[in-house]
Formats: sequence, structure tokens, C-alpha cells
Amino acid sequence: MNPTAVTLTGMACYADIHGLHTGEQFAVDGPLGPRLDICAIAYMQAEGGTIPPEFYADEIASIRLIECSAKAMAAIRAISDVLDSSVCEDPIAPGVSVPNYIEHVSNWVATNPIGATKPPTTSEVIGRILRAANTLATQTPARAA
Repeated sequence: MNPTAVTLTGMACYADIHGLHTGEQFAVDGPLGPRLDICAIAYMQAEGGTIPPEFYADEIASIRLIECSAKAMAAIRAISDVLDSSVCEDPIAPGVSVPNYIEHVSNWVATNPIGATKPPTTSEVIGRILRAANTLATQTPARAA
């Protein structure tokens, strides 16, 4: 199975047990253990279960840690790819911008879709995570040249 699909499946399991955090910072303590932002769950699953202390206190450092994890970013991008909205882009130089997948996915979980009165439920988020995993698991790998 595709390694990113494995990460996504682990994310869905974690979100099902612990729920999702959509407030300030990337983590809070919950009754069943840490509640994490969806992108923090991707990091934790991709990096062997570790939850850095920065997730509780420093959003900028948390974003940088997540960005430095290729495995977490692959999972986040896979989720972004199955969302109905477009990824936002951050300018990095005049005329140059890069997609901000963390903002796209985190904001999708925490905000009301157009015409809705509530953000997606945890079950809806898990469904999208599993859709991303299924998409990756069913893609045919490119043949070696």
C-alpha cells in the first residue's frame, strides 16, 4: 500500500478516537489524550507518533515543523487534492507564489462551507481523509523506464 495512504488511514483512526482540534494552536489536551489539528495529526502519524511541545504553544514553529516533514506534507496535500475548494497561495517573491496546503486543509476543517451553518463534522473529515487514502491506494504507479 502507498505509504501516504497508510499515514492517511492512521490519521482517520486517530481523529475517530480523539476528535479534531480547530482552535488556537495545533494541540490541546483532551479527555482521551491530545486533540490535534488535522495537520498536526498528519505530522504525528508521519513522524512515528511524536507530538512536539510546540504544537501546544507556538503556531509558527508548529507550521515549520509540519512543513519540514515530507511525509506529513504528502498526506496534507493528498487531503487538499480531494477538497472541493482551491488551495490558497502565498507570495514568496514578486510574481512567485507557492500553495499553502496546511492553511487549506486546516481552514477547511475549521470553517463553515458556503451555504452551511457549521464546519464539517468529524465523520465528514474522516470520510475525506479516507477518500484521499483510497485515491492513493488505487492509483497505478508509473512503470520504470
